[in-house]
Amino acid sequence: MENNDKPFQTPSNFHLAGIVPIAGQSLDFEMDFPDCMMPISKNYTLVEHAVYECAMAGCDTIWLICNDDVAPIIRYRIGDYIQDPVYFGRRSKFPSMERIRIPIFYVPIHPKDRDKRDCLSWSVIHGALTSLKVSSQLSNWLSPDKYYVSFPYGIFEVEGLREHRRLISSKKNFYVIHENKNVSDNHYCSFTFGKDEFIRYRKNIRTKGTGMYTTDSVDERGIPRSYLPVEERYSARFFSLSDVFSPIDLSNSNTHEPLSFHNVSSWEEYRHYMTSELSLTIERPWDGIMKYREFNPIGVDDV
Repeated sequence: MENNDKPFQTPSNFHLAGIVPIAGQSLDFEMDFPDCMMPISKNYTLVEHAVYECAMAGCDTIWLICNDDVAPIIRYRIGDYIQDPVYFGRRSKFPSMERIRIPIFYVPIHPKDRDKRDCLSWSVIHGALTSLKVSSQLSNWLSPDKYYVSFPYGIFEVEGLREHRRLISSKKNFYVIHENKNVSDNHYCSFTFGKDEFIRYRKNIRTKGTGMYTTDSVDERGIPRSYLPVEERYSARFFSLSDVFSPIDLSNSNTHEPLSFHNVSSWEEYRHYMTSELSLTIERPWDGIMKYREFNPIGVDDV
């Protein structure tokens, strides 16, 4: 990841890229649709809540990391963009001119990584790298300065992030914590990271994960020749969050602790959430903010 520091950095040209990791090992819901499509309220799913969280946090772009087999059904629910909820509610003479559309991109895991290190944590890393490559090819001024990770399997009232937008889009990292636990404790708590953290997280997967061969037996050229047992190959596929996103330094970071937080990464945790008080307050955003919409093709008029 190259250093794309921008001269004359101001809040107006700070690019916060939202990362919503979806591709990874299946959970124990055993449904016919993707795990991230589990409903958490009436007409409201896990992945939609994660996208809405990115919009509330002030992300300029949102990148959904999902493979081609599930991308169509997810895109059918979300569309090509979401309205920025802060600007959408402003009153002005020409309200449509004040609104900001946040584009949503759907990124598959690279074929060379599938069934080898495609855990949920790798989706975060791959999404950040893809966001940097695509944005930088357009302009260095569009390259992300920070990445905001919103897990579909961590639920809290995201409206509280609105007052922390300046802290989220700053040089310091931002962590959502609950009961003194965060992403390094295997909680699906949102967080931000930059270039230095990206390098460390990617190194954790590359150094801790196994491949096909064992390093115990090598030939005269130093090339491994013996295979690992099948169950020990490509261990990074099953890495937990703590295996990758650690250690973290909270002393020099900004934090936010919601009143209520629930992990929803298993059937038991899902049942616990559905019987909680939080499930009664979580509601789908107004259709003006989140609804299936597409960008008009270039050169085609609105119908």
